[in-house]
Amino acid sequence: MGIIGQIFSFLNAQLLKMTWLYELVRLLVEKVFGLSIKERLGGSIHFFIYDTIKIFILLSVLIFIISYIQSYFPPERTKKILGNIKGIKGNILGALLGTITPFCSCSSIPIFIGFTSAGLPLGITFSFLISSPLVDLGSLMILMSFFGAKIAIAYVVVGLVLAVVGGTLIDKLGMEKYVEGYVKEIENVDAEVVELNRKERISYSKGQVLDIIHKVWLYVFIGVGIGAAIHNWIPQSVIENVVGSKNPFAVILATVVGIPMYADIFGTIPIAEALFAKGVGIGTILSFMMAVTALSLPSMVMLSKVVKRKLLYVFVAIVAMGIIIIGYSFNLYSYVFM
Repeated sequence: MGIIGQIFSFLNAQLLKMTWLYELVRLLVEKVFGLSIKERLGGSIHFFIYDTIKIFILLSVLIFIISYIQSYFPPERTKKILGNIKGIKGNILGALLGTITPFCSCSSIPIFIGFTSAGLPLGITFSFLISSPLVDLGSLMILMSFFGAKIAIAYVVVGLVLAVVGGTLIDKLGMEKYVEGYVKEIENVDAEVVELNRKERISYSKGQVLDIIHKVWLYVFIGVGIGAAIHNWIPQSVIENVVGSKNPFAVILATVVGIPMYADIFGTIPIAEALFAKGVGIGTILSFMMAVTALSLPSMVMLSKVVKRKLLYVFVAIVAMGIIIIGYSFNLYSYVFM
């Protein structure tokens, strides 16, 4: 077990944490720029270059893998799978299928409309809508590279639980009548599922890498920039007073602050990393990340075009309450993950 553990630690350090990249960037900053990474300016430059390159490398590899898997589950096939399963099993399957879809909530809403017009139960479609931006293989691997396996796996698990519970509650409340009428009237045409060969799947996956990188690069830069500022310029005492353990409302504040923002999980991770380094509770950090990805203001505006206000408010209330409960629970039992 000792040898296996050492091999795993080596692979984790070199492939996920990319310690080789950390050292290369350190040499660049110290030898070429003549700055110490222990000082504010040098530390900020090192943080920005290292995290940016690391995220884009991981993104490119993981998006390719995820897209290759996703090529086996086009929306038409997903609708057929979900249409044959009802109840809690349907919510669980909807949440799981949400993990292999696009990375932001806005891009998931058109698929949500397709599911609704196809007559799928509302609870299942909402389980899908919640899990799609929150949980995927990419978020698992990148979270693992920054925070370790325990926190990464815990994030994925609670994200799926939130999706299943949220969808189940909406289903039990019987809110189908609050879906806009035109959505139900959209003609549902089941396109023939075209089987791709290996070459076509690879081509599709490459296209997805370029498309998603094009969509998220700005948010990654902004997130890394904010993370560098938090990590090197904002005093520890300020962070602790605002979102640290000294503030009993830190989880609620992190959730509220996260909602108006628009980014995917990859843009939030550098901010989360910096907050984590400053000693902010893991529950507070997860609440911020979940609020940004699941309840971003632009995606809520888009959702308001397909559901009526009452359903929108119920959706936001359920997800926000779930995020807050998750945040306080993780802060309370943080010793399990450290």
